[in-house]
Amino acid sequence: MIKLKDICVSYQQKRVLNNLSIDFHTGEFCALLGPNGAGKSTLLRSIIDFQLEKTGEVYISGKEFNTWSRQELARQIAIIPQDFQLQFDYTIEDLVLMGRFPYLGRWQNYSKNDKKIVQHILTQLDLVPFKNKLYSQLSGGERRRVSIARALAQETQVLLMDEAFANLDINHQLEIMQLLSDINMEHNKLIILVSHNINLASEYCERIIMLKEGVVIADGKPEKIVNSENLKELYNAELEIIKNPVSGKPNLIYPGKNAS
Repeated sequence: MIKLKDICVSYQQKRVLNNLSIDFHTGEFCALLGPNGAGKSTLLRSIIDFQLEKTGEVYISGKEFNTWSRQELARQIAIIPQDFQLQFDYTIEDLVLMGRFPYLGRWQNYSKNDKKIVQHILTQLDLVPFKNKLYSQLSGGERRRVSIARALAQETQVLLMDEAFANLDINHQLEIMQLLSDINMEHNKLIILVSHNINLASEYCERIIMLKEGVVIADGKPEKIVNSENLKELYNAELEIIKNPVSGKPNLIYPGKNAS
């Protein structure tokens, strides 16, 4: 579905991605883990950002990145940003409807089908009670659901999500991960998310990629790669991993202040 080959990206002469090669496949639910500055967000940008200066090759559905137009790419890949900034305030229904923009021709207005798709998504994400509210009136968790709804309205096969849980309470983190998991299973979408929450990534994602200094240090199922050795290399910290007694997935245990 998406193939990155020998990708290099530098900011102000500092290498952020270093000859990175990764294949992502249709239907995967994948988390990118790593410390700040590891290159996680830049990896997402390398997939979709026409302005990013990079070397190497990116293929999407078998086609080289530069052969896609912006509108064509927006029909393939939707991105859910960390912080959804608006120049003007809009109602939730209008914001989600904007996700249909890649399907509009010049001077064309939204069709009945576009509005039907949006109504279905608002229902699916329990946003109907909020559809006439302004975005500025919503809580952090509600705003996150709106940004996901807008991305779903694009009807793409790929969802990219940067800093999945920034500024969200635990209940909203669980809600968003369950929602993404349901979307992944029901629609067979490739979902790639950047996260700092090791436990939630282990519980919900079938694949984890660990990045450090622009290089992949581990890639695989949580049961195989979420261990003390890899986390020591990733974060330079002594961390203990136990098996969740309910799910059987690896979970991080913090050592506590009295640990020797």
